[in-house]
Amino acid sequence: MKSMKINIINQFDQKQYQHTIQLALDCAEKVMQLQNKTINIILVDSTDIHALNKTYRNKDYVTDVLTFPDGYLNNLGDVFVCVPKAQSQALEYGHSFERELGFLVVHGFLHTLGYDHETSEEELIMNNLQNEILDNAKLSR
Repeated sequence: MKSMKINIINQFDQKQYQHTIQLALDCAEKVMQLQNKTINIILVDSTDIHALNKTYRNKDYVTDVLTFPDGYLNNLGDVFVCVPKAQSQALEYGHSFERELGFLVVHGFLHTLGYDHETSEEELIMNNLQNEILDNAKLSR
């Protein structure tokens, strides 16, 4: 089985986030039984994600993660993660930055596969998958 290709584009800082992102997505790939897929994880600041949110969703605020599914050939799409928002949410929720980063990456990953949380039923399904993946990655709360 060919594992998922993960492209990490860090437009935020010089730190390495590879380990946490790889761990979360390796577990996601196993749980979802995928193979031979590609996903792009783009790490950005608050200004960039605000601009994307306003341009593509007509929402005038900073958000934590934005997903742009692709689905062409084996490309799942692009997941933009706001690193400062992940940092502040980790503090707010009382868990590690690594756990929050893993959660946001998995959340975006599931959106690329068509999962959503618009209804309580969809939210339950998506939350259960996120928890299973994060538990397997040892990134639970």
